[in-house]
Formats: sequence, structure tokens, C-alpha cells
Amino acid sequence: MAASDFADRPVKKLLLFDVDGTLTRPRQKITPEVSKLLSDLRQKVVIGFVGGSDFGKISEQLTVDDRNVLEDFDFAFAENGLTAFRLGKRLASQTFINFVGEEKYKKLVNFILRYLSEIDIPIKRGTFIEFRNGMVNVSPLGRNATKEERDAFEEFDKKHKIRAAFIEKLRELCRPENLDLHLTFSIGGQISFDVFPNGWDKRYCLQFVESEGFEEIHFFGDKTYLGGNDHEIYMDGRTVGHAVESPADTIRMCTDLFLK
Repeated sequence: MAASDFADRPVKKLLLFDVDGTLTRPRQKITPEVSKLLSDLRQKVVIGFVGGSDFGKISEQLTVDDRNVLEDFDFAFAENGLTAFRLGKRLASQTFINFVGEEKYKKLVNFILRYLSEIDIPIKRGTFIEFRNGMVNVSPLGRNATKEERDAFEEFDKKHKIRAAFIEKLRELCRPENLDLHLTFSIGGQISFDVFPNGWDKRYCLQFVESEGFEEIHFFGDKTYLGGNDHEIYMDGRTVGHAVESPADTIRMCTDLFLK
């Protein structure tokens, strides 16, 4: 580890946090209680976040008192690390389209749009596909939905497995005899799922920290089950994984582990 950068931290460990469901309620702003936890932790350890959303959305959620969110975290990883910062400095990035190619990307999106047009759910809103640097985010409901509509869809999806069925169709499309794309499909949040190249899940961010010399890298996330977008990094041998149920659970667990 670059001793001069983190010499003020008595514990040479890195804590990485998922955002939605871990540091905040889904798509909600960080609370003063969680903000205080992070500030207290940063007096002892190195901290960072890793989320699937783009940097703008994560920044909206984690910004406190109009400060630049990069001032409050040592490492910042949006889009699973495709947009990455270390101590406020931008690191190298990659893009989804460069990886899959324009022609295959168009065929993938056309299939998604056709499927979305035929899917039968109680309501639909707007912004069903969101292109990001390192992934495509797909929402059968639409990302323009209100919080109440998101909550209702989440419960509907638990019963009817709308996203899981959609993903199975996309896996068929990506087989070698079809598009021959090596993609991962990961359910995250309440209303959507992410599509990204194999290996571009949240483990992608570890390449930026594994050579820093930390004694341990801890990861905290709420969707650590198989198919959840925290599963791969939670299970990775380079991390100590912690499954949480809510921001309040994150506060409790981190306080017990690092602040007592």
C-alpha cells in the first residue's frame, strides 16, 4: 500500500460498500446516520463504494451538504468499477460497446425492445433500457416509475419472476449459435437487471485495489445471493464478504466489527 496516501489510518484494511440497500435505501439519499458511520470508519480504515449505477446517480445519493462525493470516499467505483476513482483521481476505463461491437449490440437491444413490448405486467412507465459505459440496464417497469410503483413491482416480481424469465431468454440469445456473446445478467435493485461482459461484475473493481497491500478487503452488500449483483464479489477469495439487509444493518455490523 502507498503508505504516504493512507498513513493516517491505523487499521490497514479496505471496506467496500454496495450502494442501494447497503448505504442507502434503493435510489434514496444517504441518511445522516450512515454518513456519520462512514466518517467514523474513515478515521480508522480506508473506505470505498462500488455500485452498478453511473457515477451521476450514485453521486446524487451519497452527496452530503453539497460536498463532492469523492471527498468522502478513498475509492469510488461506479458501474462496477468501469468508472473508477482513487483519492479523487480518475482511473482507466472501458466501454460495453467496444467489447461487444456495434452490430451485436444493436441485435441485443432490438431483441430487448421486442420482448419489452410483449411482456405483460400491471403497469409500464418510461426508460426501459439505459446504456451505461460498462453495461446495459434493463427495467421491465421503466426507470421513470415512482417509489410506490417500484415497491409494487418488486413484490410482483418476487411472485412472478419477471426479470428471471427475461434473463433466461437473453441467455438463449447469447449462445454460440446465436449472437455468441459472453455476457452476465445480474438482478439488482427493485426494478431492473444489468447486462455486462463476463467478469465485469463488481469484481472488476478489485483490480484497482488488490495491489495496494491491504491486510484485508471487506465487502458489504445486500444482494449477495446467487444471481444478485453482489454475489460474485461477496464470494471472491480476495474479499471478506458481509451480507446485510439494510443501511441500519450496515451500521450495526460495521460498528461491531470496526468501531468497538
